[in-house]
Amino acid sequence: MDKSIIASEFSFKAVRSSGAGGQNVNKVSSKVVLNFDLVNSKGLTEEEKMLLQTKIATKLTQDGILILTSEEDRSQLKNKEKVIKKCFKLLENASVVPKERKETKIPRSVKEKRLNAKKVMSTLKQNRKKPNF
Repeated sequence: MDKSIIASEFSFKAVRSSGAGGQNVNKVSSKVVLNFDLVNSKGLTEEEKMLLQTKIATKLTQDGILILTSEEDRSQLKNKEKVIKKCFKLLENASVVPKERKETKIPRSVKEKRLNAKKVMSTLKQNRKKPNF
């Protein structure tokens, strides 16, 4: 994953933000929308593209475009920086290949501990009964 190439492929759009800000909200477009074309990216290998498409499929459009927004700050520049960080963090987390799980046996001590706990509970319940004379 080449971050400099990916960063050059981002396209930004400034939109009017909702929320706090008073009259500033009506005048300034501080919300930033980032679009990243994952399918046609030159900064990712084909394997990375396939992995990312499966892992972040819910965040992609049907055309394979990733859309992220940021409207936390009242400053457009800060929102742009935040959405870039958000995108790179998402791509890095999704491109990690999980380790394959090795199946192991249940240890004998764990089985014995479970059976002993069952025996203790059984005797406890038996002691609650009325004695049979």
